[in-house]
Amino acid sequence: MNTRYIVSILGKLLLVEALLLLAPFAVAVYYGEETVFAYALTMGLLLLVGGATFLLKGKNGIIRPREGLATAGLAWIVFSLFGALPLWMTGDIPVYLDAVFEVVSGFTTTGATILADVEALSQSALFWRSLTHWIGGMGVLVFALAILPATDTKSMHLMRAEMAGPEVSKLVSKIRLTARLLYVIYIVLTLIEFVLLLFGDMPVYDALTHSFATAGTGGFSNKALSVGAYESPYIEWVITAFMLLFSINFNLFYLVLIGNFASLFKNEELRCFLCIVLGATAIITLNILPLYDSIGEAIRKAAFQVVSIMSTAGFATADFNLWPNLSRTLLVLLMFFGACAGSTGGGMKIYRIMVVCKTAVAQIRRQIDPRLINPIKVEGAILNPATRSGITAYMFAFFAIFAVSNLLLCFDDTSLVVNFTAVVTCINNVGPGLEEIGPMGSFAGFSPFSKLVLIFDMLVGRLEIFPVLALFAPSAWKKS
Repeated sequence: MNTRYIVSILGKLLLVEALLLLAPFAVAVYYGEETVFAYALTMGLLLLVGGATFLLKGKNGIIRPREGLATAGLAWIVFSLFGALPLWMTGDIPVYLDAVFEVVSGFTTTGATILADVEALSQSALFWRSLTHWIGGMGVLVFALAILPATDTKSMHLMRAEMAGPEVSKLVSKIRLTARLLYVIYIVLTLIEFVLLLFGDMPVYDALTHSFATAGTGGFSNKALSVGAYESPYIEWVITAFMLLFSINFNLFYLVLIGNFASLFKNEELRCFLCIVLGATAIITLNILPLYDSIGEAIRKAAFQVVSIMSTAGFATADFNLWPNLSRTLLVLLMFFGACAGSTGGGMKIYRIMVVCKTAVAQIRRQIDPRLINPIKVEGAILNPATRSGITAYMFAFFAIFAVSNLLLCFDDTSLVVNFTAVVTCINNVGPGLEEIGPMGSFAGFSPFSKLVLIFDMLVGRLEIFPVLALFAPSAWKKS
């Protein structure tokens, strides 16, 4: 393990985080808040520690996948530990573990909160929460790759360790250029949503924070009632549309930009994703129709909640805790599915669900006719055996962690539904669960131990398991 290289990368990332904290610092200055000192102190600490670790840079050496995995896992942990400091020092979140939970939820774009009254926070704290979504949506390391120099081989290992999905490919010949291109698309979409929300009479500050949270598919709002606080069908439909857009593989946006529109309609994963969204919306609309005054309102509420859950954004315009069991159960199932691979959304990803289903069908056919040769195809191409093996390993690890986490939460005096949906929503980076942790509730009632378990689940879910598990593998740290 090339530990000196990892330390040097972490040092650079701390300097990047100090730069990012300039944004909430500026907000604190603008609103005349006393929190300005906490942000200034945190930035100073980051510059000190980051500068010190950066000076420890040794020989570059050979960078392999295990260095990429370890760097990704440690980067998110270190980013979160330092990112929680201003929330804790300002007193916005008095308990440091709670501040870490909130920031991990932000960076992993989960959107689960320990805050009972989010509107009691300072404006700078609310802005920092939303900004963590925006940075975490595309990825901490992808952001760093876009602005920091690095060789293409090393960059590929870092990007592959962090990007969502079973496969990571370059849009252009250079990884650094790919990272920049992804961020250009990301920024443009965020700005378009920001402008459209302004047209809906949403205040500038609110439009910016909600655009950040939508882009990262995180769901932190500066309103206790989330998007429902605005009572605006226009705002609901705009955010619904952009939650959908940010759930799509960003490679497709690039292909559309270069004129390859056919790829958008031929993409099997996108078609499957949209069919699930439409089907679930139709079922829930019919189920909740008696609760609303018109079919139009029922469709709007159903579509928003379905897209919010599928994209793992976690915004809410209705308390689905009050919906019938069919709708609530369907929403919990959709939490597992998640968005498309290569998007900012969480969950297991539609691509993996497709591969698992096709593998099961192929296995049934082989049982019926052992002589049958039936290769598994995705997007018209035969699936790489290594990719299929990786998906199998991922699914096993996912459900093993899911089961253990549920057992560990049993030590709390909470219901089975609360514990189950807490793990579901955290490991899939969705946000709200059911009952006390529903869209209008919070995770404040969990014990410190349970919060640590859920923090682990959020990190595992966002980094898709292996970068975090690699930190606990002794073989990964052995010298070559």
